[in-house]
Amino acid sequence: MAAKKASKKNSTGSVTGSSNLESEANNLVNSAPSSPTENGTNEPEVSAENSEQIASGSGTSEEKNEVVDEATRAEQLKEEGNTAFREKLYASAVDLYSQAISLRPLEPTYLTNRAAAYMSLKKYKLALADCQQAASLQSDSPSPKTLIRLARCQFAVGSPGPALSTLREVLNIEPGNATAKQLQAKVLELEAHLRNFENAREGKDWGMARLALDKCKQAIDGEGTEAPSEWRCWRIELEITKKNWDEANVAANDALRLEPNSADVLTLRGLVLFLTAKLPSALEHAMNALRLDPDNSRAKDLRLRIKAVQKFKDEGNALFKSNKWQGAIDKYGEALDVIAKKEEEGLGGQIRATLLSNRATSFVKLENYQDALTDITESLELYPSSFKALRTRARVNLHLENYDAAVADFKSALEYASIDGNPADERSLQNELRKAEVDLKRSKTKDYYKILGLDKNNCTEYDIKKAYRRESLKHHPDKGGDEEKFKLVVEAHSVLSDPRRKERYDAGVDEDGSSSSMGGGGFSNEGDLASIFAQFGGGAFSGGGFGGGGFGGGGFGGGGFGGRGGRGGSFHFQHGGPQTYSF
Repeated sequence: MAAKKASKKNSTGSVTGSSNLESEANNLVNSAPSSPTENGTNEPEVSAENSEQIASGSGTSEEKNEVVDEATRAEQLKEEGNTAFREKLYASAVDLYSQAISLRPLEPTYLTNRAAAYMSLKKYKLALADCQQAASLQSDSPSPKTLIRLARCQFAVGSPGPALSTLREVLNIEPGNATAKQLQAKVLELEAHLRNFENAREGKDWGMARLALDKCKQAIDGEGTEAPSEWRCWRIELEITKKNWDEANVAANDALRLEPNSADVLTLRGLVLFLTAKLPSALEHAMNALRLDPDNSRAKDLRLRIKAVQKFKDEGNALFKSNKWQGAIDKYGEALDVIAKKEEEGLGGQIRATLLSNRATSFVKLENYQDALTDITESLELYPSSFKALRTRARVNLHLENYDAAVADFKSALEYASIDGNPADERSLQNELRKAEVDLKRSKTKDYYKILGLDKNNCTEYDIKKAYRRESLKHHPDKGGDEEKFKLVVEAHSVLSDPRRKERYDAGVDEDGSSSSMGGGGFSNEGDLASIFAQFGGGAFSGGGFGGGGFGGGGFGGGGFGGRGGRGGSFHFQHGGPQTYSF
């Protein structure tokens, strides 16, 4: 029975549950039966079952020898494992303890010693399994050392509830156990941080949730362990919620590196790829997750969403290329409905930003600038660094005559294009920026195109002449028009009808007429209109004022203002005193 007694003694004499593994290594070696036992022999430690079989003499002589040989060999392997552990050769120690366990799987000492080696390798999940098995084998007579080691593993893998339960069992056995009390304080701290995280997440206080999760990680940093897979998934979800796409991608890659066969991690990385508009890769991840877990509901839902969005997006692009703008708008809208606007998904992310930008461009084609501005502004809230979206909004602002905003957007677009674009994009944006700056400058003085009701980007010499006739009639003082507006019409025509002056004006070069005088064809705002008419052949508007006919010579269908000949009438108006002009 001496062997049986020795076995029971050594079942708890494994590596201790201290937080200092170097100390545990010494305890492990000190607990090993490498010195003579109490009865003065060097008998190896054997399990109670084998000890009884040897002592009772049951079984054949051959069976007895086999049992003794296995027990002896197992003890030798354990001793070699202890030596390797002491020399910090933890992987070798694991291998030697594993061989001993294969010979005597019901010996808890071997399991707890291997657990200590796993813990030194920071493989707490494997250590946890060994400690759980050892504790189960010792359930009739629980070992505080085994239980403390079990609690440490539970703490290290982020399970404070089970760890506290295990430590309560230790303190029931040894109420004054200092190691258990010290570990209990750490576990309670972790439990509080996890509770704060859950409360913050439930209240959608994402900043506080992130802070609490950081505290959880700090709580177990002393164990030198990686964050549990569940915590890593939480980190990914928080980065998504905060629209930190680079950080979300890094967190997803790290999680997948540590858990390559986790359907949940694959699904989350697929979601990150989906929300960052990488649809083919996102679909591949969702499919891989379903191969690992065919019933994974999140992976199923993600796969369906990706396929639907890809379909509607492709259909919208095809309609856009066919100049079917409204059809494209409708398809982009269907894709946006599938993506949705969930706060926990970063309000749809970059994929939603892309589709809003596409729809905004379609609205521009239909000259629906207000809806275009709404879409493109929301797109930029989701993806502020998209130079294409900034360029689109700049163009929309030009159409809406928001010149300051247009210039600011073109400058931002140029800045981001230098990072993400190509040289052609940069050159194009530089040209558009220069034109927008001219428009901004012009908007603060006089816009001759606007005065004549012309599209500055699409007007010919004929359009200018036609607009001049129309606006002159509308604002002619003798017909009840506004004298000042009439002056501006003549001023605008004098500049835009002269190719050289028009070119200078389009380039943003100041005209004298933009301030106080027309200079070389303009007129003083304080002068009368006689000088204007003198430019057109000594009176009236005949002889070329409108290019071959004036008012009386057919410019308006042969009637003009004063009868068929255009010279029999007169007009008068008040401008610094009553004046009358005949033509």
